[in-house]
Amino acid sequence: MHLSTKLIHGGISEDPLTGAVSVPIYQTSTYRQKKLGQPGEFEYSRSGNPTRLALEELIAELEGGVKGFAFGSGLAAIHTILSLFQPGDHLILGDDVYGGTFRLLEKVFKPLGLSYTMVDSRELSQLEGALTDHTKALYLESPSNPLLKIIDLEKSAAWAKEHDLITIVDNTFATPYLQQPLALGADIVVHSGTKYLGGHSDLVAGLATTNNQELAERIGFYQNSVGGVLGPQDSWLLQRGIKTLAVRMDAHQKNAEIIANFLVNHSAVAKVYYPGLTDHPGHEIAAKQMRGFGGMVAFELVDESKVANFVESLEVITLAESLGGVESLIEVPAVMTHASIPKEKREISGIRDGLIRLSVGIEDITDLQEDLERAFSVLNEER
Repeated sequence: MHLSTKLIHGGISEDPLTGAVSVPIYQTSTYRQKKLGQPGEFEYSRSGNPTRLALEELIAELEGGVKGFAFGSGLAAIHTILSLFQPGDHLILGDDVYGGTFRLLEKVFKPLGLSYTMVDSRELSQLEGALTDHTKALYLESPSNPLLKIIDLEKSAAWAKEHDLITIVDNTFATPYLQQPLALGADIVVHSGTKYLGGHSDLVAGLATTNNQELAERIGFYQNSVGGVLGPQDSWLLQRGIKTLAVRMDAHQKNAEIIANFLVNHSAVAKVYYPGLTDHPGHEIAAKQMRGFGGMVAFELVDESKVANFVESLEVITLAESLGGVESLIEVPAVMTHASIPKEKREISGIRDGLIRLSVGIEDITDLQEDLERAFSVLNEER
């Protein structure tokens, strides 16, 4: 079955009881038990819910995992995955990960005894330099947030296996439609389902899956024990969003490629980050391990001092956090999504105060270009 078909028919795509082609929202907290001590498949909705199960089976099938897990947010998913590790364990992670991931590690897990080292994870030499006797995992984003760095996942995962490390990949930007990290050697994949998988900016959710049965059992234990599970209403919405992922991602990346080239050729733009550009440092790797280059673009203005005026002058493109919705969203990472990372750490990784991140939506491309040009014109008028 082709992936675009699997998005619609994968997992549990219809109700086994009635044949309904949309799995119903099982809005219940508990289930009748016919005999004492002999519950059925479902006993309490924190532990399992039919609507959530349909979603979990779907993400597992799409990513090639043995079991999927749905959470109340992407950070709840990451928190559960990080709960696999013990005080004294050490992790290696990329130097421009999502700010919420950094905050979770720095403010929640570090005080509990977990340590980490941030490196440019594109370089195996830097991974080697960060390795310690206590290192247990390699945590990667590719494309990364917000600089769209591309990691050679196959090489990185092979290196991690040589050192008995678990490879965790945040696949939010690429989605399983464009990239499947487990097939490239990763052990665990996490998603913010809020973004492209949901696709309509109307839910908050997190997903995880693994192709390792032992890890699946451990993740399931922590999911149930911590309890940050996704409710049935949002599980249904997310499964519905995934059904149109293929057509949406095709539209996102078609627009993103045009916008990236538009920005490259604009005199007010100093630098553009987009894996689809042939001069992007990770272009060839992205072409090898992805089915497309995605819908995210980052760029810097020639005059950094005009960033606020630029983003505030846009009318069609919305100034807001998050990404991956049908509408175009723009933000300034240093002030918004990555503000929790200290300035000196941000700048070392390349996240400068003037960096702008654009989630290119599926609006008419002419309207997006005209909106950007209008904002650039406002900057010219201020000279």
